[in-house]
Amino acid sequence: MENADPGQAIICVENLEHAYGDFRAVDNISFLVKKGEIFSFLGPNGAGKSTVINILITLLARQKGKAVVAGYDVSTQPQQVRESIGIVFQDITLDRDMTVREILEFHGRLYNMPDAERKARIDELLQLVQLDTKKDDLTKRLSGGMKRRLEISRGLMTRPTVLFLDEPTIGLDPQTRMRMWEYIRNVNNEGTTIFLTTHYMDEADQLSDRISIIDHGKIIITGTSGELKNTLGRDLIYLETDNNDAATRLLKSVAAVRDIKQKPEGFVLLVSEDGTRVLPTIIDTLRNKGIEIATINLKKPTMDDVFVFYTGKELRDEGAAPTRALHLRAGRR
Repeated sequence: MENADPGQAIICVENLEHAYGDFRAVDNISFLVKKGEIFSFLGPNGAGKSTVINILITLLARQKGKAVVAGYDVSTQPQQVRESIGIVFQDITLDRDMTVREILEFHGRLYNMPDAERKARIDELLQLVQLDTKKDDLTKRLSGGMKRRLEISRGLMTRPTVLFLDEPTIGLDPQTRMRMWEYIRNVNNEGTTIFLTTHYMDEADQLSDRISIIDHGKIIITGTSGELKNTLGRDLIYLETDNNDAATRLLKSVAAVRDIKQKPEGFVLLVSEDGTRVLPTIIDTLRNKGIEIATINLKKPTMDDVFVFYTGKELRDEGAAPTRALHLRAGRR
């Protein structure tokens, strides 16, 4: 389902492999990220996701294959890669005793931005993330959502070509998360390509132009949210009966049933037709064989369903990935 044009790619990964001893964390994967898109990279803990990202941002040396970011090879041109990217990890790394403006001022000076350019960029970013009224507040007095917005603006100070966002809304309340989505879209509208990791499937669904799912070191599937959901069929029917094993064997013969997946309690049918029309057939088929239905539920596929289908795991139940000690900042272009 990968359909990006290599000529439009801002990130190009080809036959990438990486091993830790005998364990192959990344197993010959290839994918593209198009210039200007929001690309979500999803996977369970231990799937190889962090290894790939660390190679792309030059924190980990490439072993086999090729990885190009913003036109630069991560192995032979690491400094140019670093100068082209911004990174916001899930850890908050702001100086508590500096003001909002001082944080951005310091970062701009660190990368030798000219005074006029630095001042204009700070004003521009504070408006972008709606922190202009907080510019003289100490960061320790900011809410969690404000701190995340400040971290994003700091990562954007040097106008990176690609911004890596690692769990940008973790720990935020639902209302603040929704506002953060708006800020991320604003950043993207500026022309910055976003490479996003998240444990919230609704976030990937709402924000992403395209999504890749990685598991056991391999890219399982890539596509738009709609394309991925469509691979599951038109509807999902969740069932629990008094004899689930017999019910699943019986329902495999129903023409509209594309697949059956076991759940901790019951099972789910992936159907290729309108579920409301399939339900009577399902119910009659089971009852004619004396199988009693305990619960039945019809729903449209979601990104949660997609993730579970392709990985066998529920990402939201795993919690956030371990925090990282390393923190890399954007360089100047």
